[in-house]
Amino acid sequence: MRLIISFLLFLVLNITFGQQKKELTEEEYLLLKDKFRLNANINVDSAFVYANKMAQSNNNKHLAFANGSLSYLFQLKNNISKSKEKYLLAFKYMDKMPESPDKMRLKSYLYNYGGLIEYKRGNYSKALDNYQQGMKLSLQLDDIIQIVKFKGNIAFVNEAVGNYQLAIKNLRQLDIVVDQNENLYTKEQFNTIKSNNYVTLGGSYESSYIKNQSKKYLLDSAAYFYKKTISYSQNIPLNKIGAKISLGNVYYLKRDFKNAEKTYYDIIFIIKQNNLNIGITTANYNLGNLYYETKKYDKALVFLKRVDSISLANNSKDENFLKANYYLAKIYNIKKEPELAYKHSKIYLDNYEKSEAKLSNEALEVNFKLGTGDLSDEMVSIQKKYENEVLLNKALKVFYVLLVIGIVFLLIKNIRDKNKAHKKMNALIEEFKANLEKKETESLLKIEVRETLDVEDVQFKKENVNLSIDEAKENKIVEKLLALENKLEYLNADFTLQYVAKKIKTNTTYLSYVVNKRFGKSFGEYSNELKINYVINEMITNHMYRKYSTQAIAESVGFKNAVSFAKSFRKRTGVSPAQFASNI
Repeated sequence: MRLIISFLLFLVLNITFGQQKKELTEEEYLLLKDKFRLNANINVDSAFVYANKMAQSNNNKHLAFANGSLSYLFQLKNNISKSKEKYLLAFKYMDKMPESPDKMRLKSYLYNYGGLIEYKRGNYSKALDNYQQGMKLSLQLDDIIQIVKFKGNIAFVNEAVGNYQLAIKNLRQLDIVVDQNENLYTKEQFNTIKSNNYVTLGGSYESSYIKNQSKKYLLDSAAYFYKKTISYSQNIPLNKIGAKISLGNVYYLKRDFKNAEKTYYDIIFIIKQNNLNIGITTANYNLGNLYYETKKYDKALVFLKRVDSISLANNSKDENFLKANYYLAKIYNIKKEPELAYKHSKIYLDNYEKSEAKLSNEALEVNFKLGTGDLSDEMVSIQKKYENEVLLNKALKVFYVLLVIGIVFLLIKNIRDKNKAHKKMNALIEEFKANLEKKETESLLKIEVRETLDVEDVQFKKENVNLSIDEAKENKIVEKLLALENKLEYLNADFTLQYVAKKIKTNTTYLSYVVNKRFGKSFGEYSNELKINYVINEMITNHMYRKYSTQAIAESVGFKNAVSFAKSFRKRTGVSPAQFASNI
């Protein structure tokens, strides 16, 4: 009996020790890495299997990469606490490795995963931090493949925060680099990097068009890159679906509703056919939005409610959820169902402020870090050139002292300027509110403060001292001017002296003379004042207008750029458009 028990114990111990971790061979490790990368954005559950197999090794390098991979996968599953736990564990295993290029390369991989994770959380500033840290390591290793990844990911961040032109410029340069180094990639890797870059290029062109809808060619560029994305994404369903959705959006923006509808239905079919869980809320929202636009409200409700229910089930209050509730509120309002309209408008408003504030803050952080990123690169090159840390430290100390003095000076000046501007702004708001209550819109033209004339205006007065027009003709010109004001013609970018003179059938000399005589200002001052008064009025009476960007407001009243608009606005009010809006 004792012999049998001893044999059984020996057998159990053998099985136990046999199941303990063993070190993977380098070949096994690389194979599992490739399988993980292939499945990470296609089939998360399969990717988990390969990452967990790597985690069975007792090699610190394998364990570090495995835990970094698992951290990303848990983020895709919205398990943030587990994601953070695995990410910290990855660095612990990496720290146990001896210093070597291999360790440096692994660290750059972990920073890349860190960036992807923060990007998924909407923390674009933190994502950029990770990408910049990883980029420094990859540059030291001269790792072209990893450098391309980081540059592409930084372009994605720029696209996410609205730096569309910068994203386009960087991705076009990157595309050339990828083509020049095609021999470094497997066919699958090459297709993946091209697909990722093209889908972001398409998105940047599309977003640029939405920002400036006069440039129709941007939509054609977007469609071109979305189609290229699809051609490179046969084995990348995430990008393929994303590009198809965006191509549908291009059709929608071109008012080609038939092709847009067909594309959105195709996407839903592909998602269901492949049993995927990506793009489903976007496709449903887009169909709901399309049917709303074409006034098929009952059909729109079906798809918008589907977005609402899927988002709540996944606890994902993303942009689609927000916009779906916006249109649900509008439809129920049209259908005269006030309780449901109120319910969805409240959901929209409760979440809108948070999401806009977060995106705005992230954009500011990203732009600041992009600026300091160049400074960091410069510091590295200085260190390499002179190899003298003492000089650098002294320079930094002087810089910080000057920086502190500068900040203190600016703070004091800013407080003084703010107080003056605040008084002026409050007086303006009260003035406009009084005008609104009395419905005396004409009084907006009568501004008591008269600015010092420009040199050219003085010259104009000298030239027109002897000019004389009979009163009836003057009155006729003023009457026609007021008619143009009532039609809001001054909001057009071409509301110039020449345009208006032609419009009211007079010449520029007479028009300038009458404006100067009757309104006490040059035509340019008169035009700008009308535009700025319109903006002030809209900001006071329309809460949605206050949420527009300075660029959007400038374009809405015919200014060629945001800088000249902001300058005119500050001259009139004493504060920037954003400050004015936030203080109403």
